[in-house]
Amino acid sequence: KGKCPEDGWDESTIELFLHELAIMDSNNFLGNCGVGEREGRVVSGLVARRHYRLIHGIGRSGDISAVQPKAAGSSLLNKLTNSVVLDIIKLAGVRTVTNCFVVPMATGMSLTLCFLTLRHKRPKAKYIIWPRIDQKSCFKSMITAGFEPVVIENVLEGDELRTDIEAVEAKIKALGAENILCVHSTTSCFAPRVPDRLEELAVICANYDIPHIVNNAYGVQSSKCMHLIQQGARVGRIDAFVQSLDKNFMVPVGGAIIAGFNESFIQEISKMYPGKASASPSLDVLITLLSLGASGYKQLLKERKEMFSYLSSELKKLADTHNERLLDTPHNPISLAMSLKNLDENNDAAVTQLGSMLFTRQVSGARVVPCGSVQTVNNYTFKGFMSHANDYPCAYLNAASAIGIKKQDVDVFLKRLDKCLKTSRKEAKKEKSVNEKSNSNTGTEHLED
Repeated sequence: KGKCPEDGWDESTIELFLHELAIMDSNNFLGNCGVGEREGRVVSGLVARRHYRLIHGIGRSGDISAVQPKAAGSSLLNKLTNSVVLDIIKLAGVRTVTNCFVVPMATGMSLTLCFLTLRHKRPKAKYIIWPRIDQKSCFKSMITAGFEPVVIENVLEGDELRTDIEAVEAKIKALGAENILCVHSTTSCFAPRVPDRLEELAVICANYDIPHIVNNAYGVQSSKCMHLIQQGARVGRIDAFVQSLDKNFMVPVGGAIIAGFNESFIQEISKMYPGKASASPSLDVLITLLSLGASGYKQLLKERKEMFSYLSSELKKLADTHNERLLDTPHNPISLAMSLKNLDENNDAAVTQLGSMLFTRQVSGARVVPCGSVQTVNNYTFKGFMSHANDYPCAYLNAASAIGIKKQDVDVFLKRLDKCLKTSRKEAKKEKSVNEKSNSNTGTEHLED
């Protein structure tokens, strides 16, 4: 049926299945005689076993989704993986998606592939409308494709940074719809930025006949992000949405899924990929989904949501203890932010040091964001980089409840964060006291002079 099995398979069954696929590839035929430049020859047995002897990769030189005659097993693996992944995307909330394929590139390069495909449809276009999200790869994806990003600053609503819909529409009118390649929006993001207003953006794109590409990097694990994509496609226009394999399915980095609602457009993107491609990301995600089954993946989604509630409530308690507060970002279903106002007090060094302290104590993934840092990316200067705004009111710390997180992870993180905050406050007070004493001595010397 090409769907994810409801119950996961055991490892020996999966291995038997992969070996059956592998013996369908010509490089594994007993009497094979290869005289071409690409015959699936592998000198290392260790490498061959690592790839289950599926050596030919996927696709053909003109289409990453095409069947390769001398690699029937690898081709079947590719078709099955795309079909199973499509089933999971529907299960996760985007029920009307019609087509998708796994591409052996991470999210940024996969977005680039989407933009390059649109180039042929809109030859006059040179701009991409991009509601600001301070993440380098999605910004570079537009530059690499040869387009000029038009940065739309976010609007501060309470603690949240939200899409400025009026500014988007005004910029479309100013530049001219025919000169705009697409709107490039985002779902999954670090608080206090929240997912873009996809429904409103999709309606604008439909009204002005402008394509709409969504960066859904780690949004598959969030029912809210997937609902936004489903609703956007229902009321307006979404041409493709791109998501990472590693972030959503807990496999090694190196793959993404490009999905959409127009089957022919998704096929156009797959035909744009030059050459054959590695089968490794497809193999990794297929093994993972066969071992989990649909029920296992749904259970992981449920546990992630429960851990988000737990992390939120416990981080709020900790923030209150340190006279800080959990920023109110109800529209962000994955990431949380805690203010660092008391630590900051115009002292960026203390804020940055907290990040270093956490990292050296083996807390990974927590982001500490000082006020007003400036960074240049591909000749574009961003003020307040990492905070998604020029002047966010306070420094803060991010933590996320992503798929696979356990209660132990949350508890250990909170315990170490509590210790680091206590140490940082002590050091900040000590430094302040030294500075005040120094200033006092300087004042006395002036009087004596």
